[in-house]
Amino acid sequence: MKDDQCIFCKIANGEIPSRTIYEDEHFRVILDNGPATDGHALVLPKDHYRDLFEMPEDLAAQAMKTAKKTAELLKEKLHADGLNLVQNNGEVAGQTVPHFHIHLIPRYKNDGQTIAWNATHPDDAQLDAVLDKVTK
Repeated sequence: MKDDQCIFCKIANGEIPSRTIYEDEHFRVILDNGPATDGHALVLPKDHYRDLFEMPEDLAAQAMKTAKKTAELLKEKLHADGLNLVQNNGEVAGQTVPHFHIHLIPRYKNDGQTIAWNATHPDDAQLDAVLDKVTK
């Protein structure tokens, strides 16, 4: 199912032109129009899912397979030194378009980009408390 108001639905289904790298019955992989680096691409499902939590498990697995296949192509063809896969869920997590997507960001030595966070320093009791919440 598509969301007629969603720009990524329109791109994924060919209603808006894109620079398509790969396409199959479930996904379209496009070059990002505002790339972090050369080759920055987006894996877009053709059906609308707001985020990972709305997506069926089998399709989420297929999204990762599609990402891996495309990442290998980008790394090889663009001679990238590494590659980030980024997938944000929710506005507070950095998701700017409410349509599931995976960023494939080829990385090059001295490309000036970072994907970082400020590490915290919890003690053992804090880590154990989180573990208890997650596993009980």
